[in-house]
Amino acid sequence: MRLLLLGCSGFVGRELVPFLLELGHDITLVSRQSQPFPRLEGDRLRCLQLNPADPASWESADLQEALASSEGVVNLVGEPIAERRWSEAQRQLLRDSRLLTTTALVKAIAQLPTPPQVLVNASAVGVYGSSEEATFVESSPAASDFLGQLCQDWEAAALAAANVCRVVVLRLGIVLGPDGGALGKMLPVFRAGFGGPVGSGQQWMSWIHRHDLCRLVATAFEDPGYQGIYNAVAPEPVRMVDFATSLGEVLGRPSLFPVPGAVLKVMLGDGAAVVLEGQQVKPQRLLEQGFPYDMPNLRAALAASTSPAPR
Repeated sequence: MRLLLLGCSGFVGRELVPFLLELGHDITLVSRQSQPFPRLEGDRLRCLQLNPADPASWESADLQEALASSEGVVNLVGEPIAERRWSEAQRQLLRDSRLLTTTALVKAIAQLPTPPQVLVNASAVGVYGSSEEATFVESSPAASDFLGQLCQDWEAAALAAANVCRVVVLRLGIVLGPDGGALGKMLPVFRAGFGGPVGSGQQWMSWIHRHDLCRLVATAFEDPGYQGIYNAVAPEPVRMVDFATSLGEVLGRPSLFPVPGAVLKVMLGDGAAVVLEGQQVKPQRLLEQGFPYDMPNLRAALAASTSPAPR
């Protein structure tokens, strides 16, 4: 398929782009960087240096041509949720980076005489709010807090394309991989022997290995039975204390040094809630449709993410 990828030049894209190329897809990658993957340059990978959150970018003839010729679109654009304090300006950036891009994309799709067959759009499990006891599936109600409303608006913007193409919304959990994301930040600390649970340790972590996420995106393109909202998480959510214990055991290091929640609150303000609070999310629809996870088990996922890369 001819694919247009937005927001895929970072942590997830580092595996997603080569994975899709290996499957034989042709890719146009839209990124604010000029050459996010110079080693992958070739006839089947084209890069457009544009900011998809800027409405002016959608007036580009190159982007219009790429969208018009695409059979599928991936939209993962969004400012990282938990890396800065949630000032009013940061909250607006979190919203704009998602909603401006998705709204402009869907509008452009709707104007095409032949739209792409499928749009795969990101959301997040933060839509459900947090709880130490409840279990959430795709039909669970959304929370009314900032993240819940942000995700609802983001999903609504994407689902507006459902009258012209198949839309798959992936509510992402914590994506595990060795070179970025939450695990990438934790690995140096744990390898030094100073790792441990964050906050109370009782909060839930709903996670997915990056490789399974890439496979899920590819499956969403290839299988017309995938449509609507899916929890993009592994079948086995864990509590933070168990995650830290498992990571320490896989690395052969202690996991005895908890990180006080107060420290994160000083650093991140309201954004600390993403780490200190959690939700037990189940991938009910993926299990019903028989999605074949490669790494449904946390130990296997951590081992795959911490083993030395083959030479």
